[in-house]
Amino acid sequence: MSLRLPTGSITVLLGPSVQRRRMMNRLDDASGRCADGHDAVVRRLGARATESAADRLATVDAARRGPTAMVLADRLTDGLDAHDRSTVLSALRAVAADGVAVLVDDIDPVAALAVADGALRVDERGEVRAEELAYLAS
Repeated sequence: MSLRLPTGSITVLLGPSVQRRRMMNRLDDASGRCADGHDAVVRRLGARATESAADRLATVDAARRGPTAMVLADRLTDGLDAHDRSTVLSALRAVAADGVAVLVDDIDPVAALAVADGALRVDERGEVRAEELAYLAS
């Protein structure tokens, strides 16, 4: 699957949970490419439901070290309460500010949209399209 995401931004994956899961599973951490064709480092961030918010924040911070072109935040906030979920998702803003493209699939897409610059929607057939988020344009 070829997916182009804007650098320096957070893109949220929307649509049915099963389809989002399948799409994230199809993305290969080892085959990232920059627009000019050279290999790019892709980091997948995830967590077990038992991990604390502090551990997840450390995971996000670690993604900022070393060369990273894309971060796949793959259900990074599962098991957290609303406050901690918001804190962890907000930490992704610093990753994007480093010029990294961030793709988020979260159990709570509404919370993820609060930090998003854009969104992609995957439909029941697994097709992906850009989602118009008019409120983000202002």
